[in-house]
Amino acid sequence: MHVLVTGGGGFLGQAIVRRLLARGDQVKALQRSKAPDLVSLGVECISGDISDAVAVNRAVSGCEAVFHVAARAGVWGSYDEFHRANVTGTENVVSACQAFGIRKLIYTSSPSVVFDGRDESGIDESVPYPTRYLTHYPLTKAIAERIVLTANGPKLATVSLRPHLIWGPGDNHLVPRLIQRARQNKLRRVGPGTNLVDATYIDNAAEAHLLASNALDIGSTVAGKAYFVSNGEPVPLWNLIDRLLACADIPPIRRTIPATTAYNLGWLFEVIYKLAGRRGEPPMTRFVARQLSTSHWYSLDAARRDFGYVPRISIEEGLKRLAVSLR
Repeated sequence: MHVLVTGGGGFLGQAIVRRLLARGDQVKALQRSKAPDLVSLGVECISGDISDAVAVNRAVSGCEAVFHVAARAGVWGSYDEFHRANVTGTENVVSACQAFGIRKLIYTSSPSVVFDGRDESGIDESVPYPTRYLTHYPLTKAIAERIVLTANGPKLATVSLRPHLIWGPGDNHLVPRLIQRARQNKLRRVGPGTNLVDATYIDNAAEAHLLASNALDIGSTVAGKAYFVSNGEPVPLWNLIDRLLACADIPPIRRTIPATTAYNLGWLFEVIYKLAGRRGEPPMTRFVARQLSTSHWYSLDAARRDFGYVPRISIEEGLKRLAVSLR
């Protein structure tokens, strides 16, 4: 099968690419920067921005399926930046799929599209989108997810996956960010530390995308639906963070800050940074304060039932692999 992976040079994108190649697919990747690692694997790499319709059309041409992984992530930045990448980019991908007769579109979403600032304990896909968001990323990802699911029809089958907190060897965002803040003594436990979180090991996240692709077809059970993806192992967030840091020989985080104080500080920092026109990320935001102090774990029943998703790499095994990669 000829397959395109947008954001193929990223952490998740590259893991998906490697699995597609392993099963014998011919793979193209679209990303803004050069990806020598992908070129060495025999991937046809196309340089371009996802918000550029011409580049997207060039990448989609000749393919049979598309994994749309590329996105603008983060908790700070202008709405226009997030909208351009996440909404306009997704509109371009959907339009290209329709124009070139693509049969399958697998979209990488986020559980944050339904996060309203409160605990998410064992929730399933019936939870609606909230009426307000604390930052631009989940808002624009929610808009994009609805675009993808609405596009499902008699000629194009679409599915949306919501992997939570992807981590593991090769991570260029979550783990390095934690390590950097811990080494700079800028990391604090937010709240009592009892909130449960279910993160996703990279191999499990990538495998979920291929399983969903295998089950996806026009009129299939998974077509037009969104699915939560995680490890199926909810654990106290700060216990997990301490164990991730231990892989880099960093001691546990002991200093704490009340959840309400963190939220109020986040609001204050946001106001100051906006008034000052500062582009750097504030040390705390309302979204981060809520994410660090509330529970986030999800029912995997739908993913198990509809496309046979089973997390094969446990947290324990994942931590061993991460420690080896960091050392």
